Amino acid sequence: MTDVFADLVGQDEAVATLRRAAASAAALLRAGAPVATPAGGGDTDGYDDLDALAEQFDQPGDEPGEVPAAEADPGAGMTHAWIFTGPPGSGRSVAARAFAAALQCVHGTGCGRCPGCHTTLAGTHADVRLVVPEGLSIGVGEMRALVLRAASTPSGGRWQIVIIEDADRLTEAAGNALLKAVEEPPPRTVFLLCAPSTHPDDVSVTIRSRCRVVPLRQPPAGAVAEVLERWDGIAPDVAQWAAAAAQGHVGRARRLARDPEARQRREAVLAVPRRLTGVGAAFDAASALIEAAEAEAAASVAEADEAERAALQTALGAGGTGRGAAGAMRGAAGQLKELERRQKSRATRAQRDALDRALVDLAGFYRDALTMALRAPVEPVHTDTATTAAAGARKWDAEGSLRRLEAVLECRAAIEANVKPRIAVEAMMLSLWRG
Repeated sequence: MTDVFADLVGQDEAVATLRRAAASAAALLRAGAPVATPAGGGDTDGYDDLDALAEQFDQPGDEPGEVPAAEADPGAGMTHAWIFTGPPGSGRSVAARAFAAALQCVHGTGCGRCPGCHTTLAGTHADVRLVVPEGLSIGVGEMRALVLRAASTPSGGRWQIVIIEDADRLTEAAGNALLKAVEEPPPRTVFLLCAPSTHPDDVSVTIRSRCRVVPLRQPPAGAVAEVLERWDGIAPDVAQWAAAAAQGHVGRARRLARDPEARQRREAVLAVPRRLTGVGAAFDAASALIEAAEAEAAASVAEADEAERAALQTALGAGGTGRGAAGAMRGAAGQLKELERRQKSRATRAQRDALDRALVDLAGFYRDALTMALRAPVEPVHTDTATTAAAGARKWDAEGSLRRLEAVLECRAAIEANVKPRIAVEAMMLSLWRG
């Protein structure tokens, strides 16, 4: 059976760091754990409740974990706050969840088979809080409630863990609330933050200075393809194509390999360079790209929106026939309005994420054209549009290809800076047409 780090593709150095930290954390717990009497009596020297629980899941032939080595210096390599950085698809959240599982593992190694590992990876562990922003930002109210909950004693006797995905979306007030907790951490509480980088635009300098950074890299296409073949049963040729087209993003590669609609959307995006024959065509292409992103986003959130609304209405007494049912529904307008606000924010985030995926594919096309113009000895990202990219390279030369690639990257940056997506995409399409 594989351990909790098996899904962290191409990150050997980071995995080694996290294994050492988890072993040190286990040693720290063992050094401070109260001594308990083993079942059946006997010598209690060096035997505690963690050892007893670990023995319950030891299997014959198991190799000893790294805990004994760490016990030489309990706590070495472990700290209370971590930041996982890396490009999209590098596995920031996967690394954070795997590390959380290793910390909750009864062996301290992330064995993958004990209850601590299983419940953490399944998202049901009582002492692991996962913050996944659905909207454009993480507010101060949510963060204060989370920090307050994190200050409680772990129910399982190990660690209270807070995982914040997309920590770069923390508002300034939310960041300040988190900073206070990181500056004065409660005992046995660990904060795991995921962000693209440690740049002040992503993570404040003060929070960064109190965290240990684990940098992740973009996984090589070969490693991603191997994962698709081994774990998803994807044919080798399809896995190689999807891994290259996704540019090292495991989740995107999996979608391309499995979902025909995802492949159709990608094909429509990669057809854009051929459609830019004039000003009108540029605006038409921009509208098509925006509308496709809106439709994809609406489809992705529709089911969740409907389920949330139905659950709230039921909780507020919708359909009830008692005396207070009608009055309760009249007083529920404020809660329904708040739900609609959250759902609108989530839809906006989903639209921007869908649009960003399209822009990444488009950037890959112009990157191929640039490398071909320079005759660089590298494989193309999009093998199925290599002929079109080669024609573009001959027409635009290296300088023109580079300008077009920069236009796509500037569009991504503008949308991230809250420029209206339609305005940013229209400006990009005009730049792509003019060159």
